[in-house]
Amino acid sequence: MQSLGSPASSSTTATGRFSTFRISGPGMLVFIIAFTVAVIFAANQNDVVGWVVAIIAGAWLALASFVVFSIQRAAKRAAARLDEAQNAFNAATGRAPTASSVDHGGTRVVSEGLPAESVRDMKLDHSFKIVQVQVRVVEQERAKGEAADQDTIRRALETIEITATNARDMIKSSAGGDEPVSGTIID
Repeated sequence: MQSLGSPASSSTTATGRFSTFRISGPGMLVFIIAFTVAVIFAANQNDVVGWVVAIIAGAWLALASFVVFSIQRAAKRAAARLDEAQNAFNAATGRAPTASSVDHGGTRVVSEGLPAESVRDMKLDHSFKIVQVQVRVVEQERAKGEAADQDTIRRALETIEITATNARDMIKSSAGGDEPVSGTIID
């Protein structure tokens, strides 16, 4: 069993699995031979039936070619999307891109990962949502008056405290010291 970030992940084998020969080899060879034989017999006998068979064989060859090339294009697109999803996952988790996305002939961008600030912002947003939910829990319990569950209120306040501490630590760690936090204020 392999982890999602291993270089030998399934996305690497997806492109190799759909090679041109493995998909089109024997089946296309049969259609090409049938077409060639039909054309040769039709030309040798100069017979209408032979030419009809040659046309039918040619139509089957064209249909088989269309199907094979469509499957190859779909397999390449699927492999590219799988690589893109794998690289997005790797970028989000801080791992290196997969081996199949490495281009040895030049530079290309497979997918741009989320910058560290964006990941931190998502985590902070999640922390604020947790605080909002816990505030709602406290308000609901306080609205009950004497029937309020003090243990629930205490747990909600404890969760708010832990979440706020973690969020402040995220802000501090990204700034790198005791200087003020910089960023964009959104109203």
